[in-house]
Amino acid sequence: MNEGFKLIPIALKRRSRNLISELISFIEIIRIYRHEKPDIVHQVAIKPILYGSLAARITGVSSVVNAFAGLGYIFVAEGWKAKLFRKIFSLAFRLVFFSKSVCCIFQNPDDIKLFVEKGIVEKEKTVLIRGSGVDTNRFHLTPEINGQPIVVLASRMLWDKGISEFVDAVRQLKKRGVDLRAVLVGNPDSENPSSISKSILIKWKNDELVEWNGYEDNMPEVFKRSNIVVLPSYREGLPKVLLEAASCGRAIIATDVPGCREIVHHNVNGLLIPPYDSISLANALNELIEDQERRATMGACGREIVEEQFSEKIVVRQTMELYKKLLTNLENKLM
Repeated sequence: MNEGFKLIPIALKRRSRNLISELISFIEIIRIYRHEKPDIVHQVAIKPILYGSLAARITGVSSVVNAFAGLGYIFVAEGWKAKLFRKIFSLAFRLVFFSKSVCCIFQNPDDIKLFVEKGIVEKEKTVLIRGSGVDTNRFHLTPEINGQPIVVLASRMLWDKGISEFVDAVRQLKKRGVDLRAVLVGNPDSENPSSISKSILIKWKNDELVEWNGYEDNMPEVFKRSNIVVLPSYREGLPKVLLEAASCGRAIIATDVPGCREIVHHNVNGLLIPPYDSISLANALNELIEDQERRATMGACGREIVEEQFSEKIVVRQTMELYKKLLTNLENKLM
């Protein structure tokens, strides 16, 4: 509100499959666009992108920016339902991206390549803006605290974030006698089919495999208390948690998948491991747990990478440049 934004709530729900409620949400978006008469609409996440792009075409919005923070459950999950939804959404994207007024922001080049090769969007309609930016003043460089090594995995509690592999890696390390504390930070997401139940998280906690206390709103403090930050995800846009951890000077371990490899440079500021591989994750953790000097070197490199490539100022500048380009094109059309 202080920045001049007006909030207009709508009833759109991520997991809803009710055709009537979905139609109501779509009509709401049309009404908003007709009333507000925006020059640019900026839409994030799959449903808003689909409904908003179609609503923009119906209401004559001049410029549409669709931002993919990641490709989500539909493009990661296996099984016939996921594959069916993937085909349906891919076809729907093709239809709404056909308009000349549409451009799409992606956070990594792998997602651009996937959408272009599948014919979902034309290459000239894509823009690469790597992440949503990090406030490097808030997530500032901090030295590690000495003592028992603390390994943190912070994310929504979803299976496709690689949490099962993380817990299994911790189990292996404890059997080897490796001294560590493993901490999960985040809540389940009931709107996501990949959500982990609270009962499973509590069982892991009771078995003393991991610590879990849910969501934390002071992430700089979480990173300050950590020694290593991990995200063994199956696919990402560009994970903010790894950017923030690197900004705080922490060595990071992630899977060698789209999104994660944008920020983790193997053996430079962290380690990349194969996805779905708890043994490789355990070995990578063991390497860094035993070598504090190497962690410190990686952490310093990670901070430099974030400052040079991923700071909030860089992302804001790139986004504003895109807006200016779209508005200039609009002005030229009106002349």
